[in-house]
Amino acid sequence: MSAASLVERTTETVSVLGFRLGWSAVRTMPERAAYRLFDRIADLAFARRGKGVERLRANYARVRPELGPAELDELVHAGMRSYMRYYCEAFRLPSLRSEQIDDAVRASGTEEPARVCAAGGAAIAFVGHLGNFDLAAAWSATNLAPVTTVAERLRPEAVFQEFVAFRESIDMDIIPLTGGDDPFAGLVRAARRGGRIIALASDRDLTSNGVEVDLLGHRARMAKGPAVLSLLTGAPLYAASVHYEPAPRGTGLGGYRTVIDMGPALAPRVDGRTADKVADLTQQCADHLAGTIRAHTSSWHMLQRVFGEDLDPVRSGV
Repeated sequence: MSAASLVERTTETVSVLGFRLGWSAVRTMPERAAYRLFDRIADLAFARRGKGVERLRANYARVRPELGPAELDELVHAGMRSYMRYYCEAFRLPSLRSEQIDDAVRASGTEEPARVCAAGGAAIAFVGHLGNFDLAAAWSATNLAPVTTVAERLRPEAVFQEFVAFRESIDMDIIPLTGGDDPFAGLVRAARRGGRIIALASDRDLTSNGVEVDLLGHRARMAKGPAVLSLLTGAPLYAASVHYEPAPRGTGLGGYRTVIDMGPALAPRVDGRTADKVADLTQQCADHLAGTIRAHTSSWHMLQRVFGEDLDPVRSGV
């Protein structure tokens, strides 16, 4: 074995052990201590100003152009705390009782998709990298319908399998984006099987085959999968916004709760080509998410490039 291979294998082993330690140790910590720990992690990450933090700052600057440098820094700091809050909750989620999950979620607009799933159909939800997707899915499993989603494969593989096992423990059905069968074919089967919410984080295009939309006055590329899946299978498409809000005293998790806002079922506003209908549906989803991103920016955990102004130089090699 080469030295490079040994280093890589050692790094992967440490990563796996770290995640396993997190899942076992953090969930046994007192709630207040656990959230303080992850606030401290967020503070250190913000102070280091790494690539992820700087990308978050650039994205926030585009959607909140009225903020000065100091205000923007404060918002980015809050965004990192929100991002780490998500991880703290992910580690602790498998040990939470159903009543604790219900207490930590406030939902609106879920009656119609609940009826669709109860009748044996499937509901497709276009979601963003907002708030706590996993907590929303755990709530859905007992209050709405179980969730099917596509997950980007992480490295090392053992860490990805840990995430899959965690999400399956809260009744999520995981379809790997890569390294398995065609993920879209799996989504079609799930939609036709029915009885589930198919929730797809689509405010960032992972395929380089997405749809260009307007997001708060800027070009952005979002995944077209939810719209295509809806048009192909007839399953209704909803845009779902998720964000954090301070919880009333004695409720929530770590002082916050997750808000789920399901918009009405969407229909194309244009006739003609399927591509035009897909573009219109995706723009409607972007419009629904835009209000949440603007009003609850710190809940938007977008530490990657998403806007056209940032993607074009990358694609052109600049």
